[in-house]
Amino acid sequence: MESCNCIEPQWPPDDLLMKYQYISDFFIALAYFSIPLELIYFVKKSAVFPYRWVLVQFGAFIVLCGATHLINLWTFTVHSRTVASVMTTAKVLTAAVSCITALMLVHIIPDLLSVKTRELFLKNKAAELDREMGLIRTQEETGRHVRMLTHEIRSTLDRHTILKTTLVELGRTLALEECALWMPTRTGLELQLSYTLRQQNPVGYTVPIHHPVINQVFSSNRAVKISPNCPVARLRPAGKYMPGEVVAVRVPLLHLSNFHINDWPELSTKRYALMVLMLPSDSARQWHVHELELVEVVADQVAVALSHAAILEESMRARDLLMDQNVALDLARREAETAIRARNDFLAVMNHEMRTPMHAIIALSSLLQETELTPEQRLMVETVLKSSNLLATLINDVLDLSRLEDGSLQLDLGTFNLYAVFREVLNLIKPIASVKKLHVSLNLAPDLPEYAVGDEKRLMQTILNIVGNAVKFSKEGSISITAFVAKLDTLRDSKAPEFLPVLSDNHFYLRVQVKDSGSGINPLDIPKLFTKFAQNQSTGTRNSGGSGLGLAICKRFVNLMEGHIWIESEGLGKGCTAILIVKLGMPERVNESKLPYMPKMPTNHGQIAFPGLKVLVMDENGVSRMVTEGLLLHLGCDVTMVGSSDECLRLVSHEHKVVFMDICVPCIDSYGITIRIHEKFTKRHERPLLVALTGNTDKVTKENCMRAGMDGLILKPVSLDKMRSVLTDLLEHRVFFEAI
Repeated sequence: MESCNCIEPQWPPDDLLMKYQYISDFFIALAYFSIPLELIYFVKKSAVFPYRWVLVQFGAFIVLCGATHLINLWTFTVHSRTVASVMTTAKVLTAAVSCITALMLVHIIPDLLSVKTRELFLKNKAAELDREMGLIRTQEETGRHVRMLTHEIRSTLDRHTILKTTLVELGRTLALEECALWMPTRTGLELQLSYTLRQQNPVGYTVPIHHPVINQVFSSNRAVKISPNCPVARLRPAGKYMPGEVVAVRVPLLHLSNFHINDWPELSTKRYALMVLMLPSDSARQWHVHELELVEVVADQVAVALSHAAILEESMRARDLLMDQNVALDLARREAETAIRARNDFLAVMNHEMRTPMHAIIALSSLLQETELTPEQRLMVETVLKSSNLLATLINDVLDLSRLEDGSLQLDLGTFNLYAVFREVLNLIKPIASVKKLHVSLNLAPDLPEYAVGDEKRLMQTILNIVGNAVKFSKEGSISITAFVAKLDTLRDSKAPEFLPVLSDNHFYLRVQVKDSGSGINPLDIPKLFTKFAQNQSTGTRNSGGSGLGLAICKRFVNLMEGHIWIESEGLGKGCTAILIVKLGMPERVNESKLPYMPKMPTNHGQIAFPGLKVLVMDENGVSRMVTEGLLLHLGCDVTMVGSSDECLRLVSHEHKVVFMDICVPCIDSYGITIRIHEKFTKRHERPLLVALTGNTDKVTKENCMRAGMDGLILKPVSLDKMRSVLTDLLEHRVFFEAI
């Protein structure tokens, strides 16, 4: 019988299963105990996890599970009741902790999910921020390129250099294959190729400006992609290549004045140039947004730079023109100043030279008038005196007009008695009016101030001239002089809208009306009366004499006094009315209105003589010296005549009461002599009165005399009555300065 050897397994099947469970429980317990260690490490290292207590609870659950599996190792063999009790307790605790942990997980899972959501949100924000930072870096890079290009473009103000630099810098920065600038022609109907980057195309090629592509670019302020086959983009030689992308942008031509290059227009305030930019051929490169923005900004900068260049050229051209004009004006000014100096020197010399013989004629005629004469001779002498006085008046008018025209005449403002001015005019005009049997009346308004601030001499000269004209052109009838403070409604003259008076508390406007019953004036001739050397051509007026300067000078005097003068007449034979308005000041205080004595001249002192009055006369001119001596001798004075300063200083003594000195003698320093006489006589009552004889009518002469210490000044020519009046006032008040 064949025997069979059967190998029995080392472990029975049940025991083998139990063995596998035993080993598995061991490794499960080992794994369970390692997980809490890892959780403890995580909790220790994590500072932001908000659920640490959950992790601790979960760790306890795992430890209990591990303990359960570990205790279960002792249950595979016979075990005691104690092991069973421990096993039961561990399982109960494990069940309790597992349930609690499950409930807690249900509570915290939504929070964990929200944390996950926030984490996802933060990731998205971080990605968005990265994109924005990329854009910012791109913009910074674009800005850097723009600043660099702007610096290069604006480093010069030559418009051709600006345009060429723009193309070169854009080509270098953007790595362009070609860049071109098309400018409008003079007609504005075409665009002309003016600048290119590579110089491969002939400058001067033109395309119609109304091309659809060009209109599309001009209608947008952004860079526009255009077809490489567009006429303005055909700038590369034909070949087998894939053309790169092309963009075009408009360049505003803000100002192109005198921009005459290649028939550019003179003025293009609403026109545009066209800039075309091409990427390299046979490349997959495309235009990016920041590159297009760079092109747009550069186009605007080019427009601004061109405008600045045009303005600079205009300013330089204006500067050169202004410099030429300034040179011409400076030359004209020097020539005018030379002419004015020559004229003033001539007038000064002629003034002195004419007044010296006039002094002799008037003085000798007045002396001759004092002798026994036949009626015929007396008439001749009076005619000579009248003609001489008329000539002296003409000399004064010419000098006044000359100073008025060159602006050297200024008003001598001071406080004066306004009533006295009108009374003196009346006293001067009455003798002449009585000869013609004319009645002269003076009406001063009650509200007219007694004292005023202004130029007394010029005001009196103006009023006297107007009243004199009324007497001159009236054969019979009457003349009325009316003065009052002008109100606002009486200030305006409809024929002179440029006269705009302004009332104030410190000033008032004096209105003087002189009405006569004379020959009258043709209204058409009235505008000519205030013109130099113009006279009324009406019948009978040409025989009245005069130079035609009186009213012209009066008008200028009135203008200096911020006033207005005009004449009204209804026609020939109906008389006329002369009206003048001048601005005068009010004295600040009443006590300032009481003025020191300012003698007026001439005054009537009758036949006053000065017997034995010792007078010294210094005059280099023999004729003038003889005439002055004759006047003084006729008045009974004891006269000593000298012809030099040394002789004057040697002979002058305390016995002399008055010293007359001609201060217009070139070789005699009259001011220096005055100072030396003051040094010689230290006591005022012992020093003679020093009086200047002059033919100069300028204000500087009077100021120099007062500064040197002179006691008086007399303007030539001097008549017998004038000399008598001067001596009377001089001896009475020890000062006499004739108004100049």
